[in-house]
Amino acid sequence: MDDGPWLKVGIFLSVIDVHVNRIPVDGAVTRIAYRRGKFLNASLDKASTDNERNAIAIRLPDGREAAVVQIAGLIARRILCDLHEGATVRAGARFGLIRFGSRTDVYLPHSAKPLVSVGQTMIGGETVIAELV
Repeated sequence: MDDGPWLKVGIFLSVIDVHVNRIPVDGAVTRIAYRRGKFLNASLDKASTDNERNAIAIRLPDGREAAVVQIAGLIARRILCDLHEGATVRAGARFGLIRFGSRTDVYLPHSAKPLVSVGQTMIGGETVIAELV
């Protein structure tokens, strides 16, 4: 994915949360990139760039791009991802998990309208993150 403008939503999962990851949008997986890294507290902003992570780029049916990044945390030492490049994915479908205290960052086209707020508790598979416009 390029450095262009993105709407980024960071979702922190504490050790008592469910750590199943779900696909944020319908589309096709165009790239999966795993990066080794640190195991800082996942609630810190720098966890997005410094921690061990697995990024999944998704091409939407209209050609726009989105991504979801699984980020390991202070305790989490294992990221599981059941996807492969070329897979067709549906919003809300489970695709993996991160064990204990982790973070998931979702990158959507800049034009997306956020429907969540800072500090909001989200429910996996139910909370709508944003509206694609």
